[in-house]
Amino acid sequence: MGIKYDRKRNHYVVTYHRRHPVTKVTRSLRRQGIKTREEAEKVYKKLIILMGEKFNLDLHPLWPDVVNEFLVSFGNRGIANNTLYNYKVMLESHTFKKWGKRSINTITTSEIRDLIIEDMSTYSESHRKSMLKHIRAVFKYAHEQEMINRDPTPKLKFKTGEKIKLVLKENEVKKLLFEAKERENEWFSIWAVALYTGMRNGELFALKWENVDLKKRVMVVNCSYTIKNGFKETKSGDDRMVEIANTLMPIMLELFEARTDDYVLPRVEGWQKGYQAKYLKDFLKEIGLPLIRFHDLRATWATIMLSKGVEPIKVMSMGGWKDLKTMQIYVRKSGIHIQGITDALDFL
Repeated sequence: MGIKYDRKRNHYVVTYHRRHPVTKVTRSLRRQGIKTREEAEKVYKKLIILMGEKFNLDLHPLWPDVVNEFLVSFGNRGIANNTLYNYKVMLESHTFKKWGKRSINTITTSEIRDLIIEDMSTYSESHRKSMLKHIRAVFKYAHEQEMINRDPTPKLKFKTGEKIKLVLKENEVKKLLFEAKERENEWFSIWAVALYTGMRNGELFALKWENVDLKKRVMVVNCSYTIKNGFKETKSGDDRMVEIANTLMPIMLELFEARTDDYVLPRVEGWQKGYQAKYLKDFLKEIGLPLIRFHDLRATWATIMLSKGVEPIKVMSMGGWKDLKTMQIYVRKSGIHIQGITDALDFL
């Protein structure tokens, strides 16, 4: 037994040594200043328990520690900063309070199910689906690192639906651009290019004149911008060609004549900080149009193009969509999938 009496200092010293069952590295715990033998024996028993807890914690760390390890590993794979940030915020806000003092191996399938179905019942289906995806990613990492024997994450079904937010009709688009030009709104050219091309917000912000050919009326979209990631490749990772409509050309020529730097669109206040949705909604409210997000300008472009008979494959190509399933949402929104099916009816 590791109990010794120090005659010089007139107290007991208690030590406990044990080899780690996995790493085989010996660890030691030591306590001193103990006055009686009886007390020293109690301390020795406590050290045995404490060492077991430490070894268990090495093998099965606490949930927050695993999450933080996962985020570091996730980031080292080249994951975009905004994606990493979303994982961090969601995992911390929804799980740390509930599982903050729990070892990774003690969290059960039923507890995960209760968190998603009951604790998050007020959240949207898509939000809960994302949360389950984030939790599953952490447990998968823990399993790969041999912290747990199996992944306890349950399989759940979500009725997320295939919906898009409100879009503007063609006459509403005309009113938006007319009023913006008449009132000399500094966002006019940005909204116009967005509605004529279907480009994403970050792609518009990153667009440079070197990628614009006014003679051929085409632009190359090969870069995007986000607040957290800065300038990077497009969302799909591919370059694509975008046609400049004839009626957009006067605006493009004005922008070219007034250029002061390499960027096509003006650096208006608030855009770089991510306030583009607020400025758009404020103006839409001012002129009495439906309130949509800035990203919905892209959906507006897609549905109007489809409703005018443009082939979905061409809209996909110019808009930069790779997923046909996503494009089908816009097809249904535009109504082209049912156009003409009642022409044969003649009841009256």
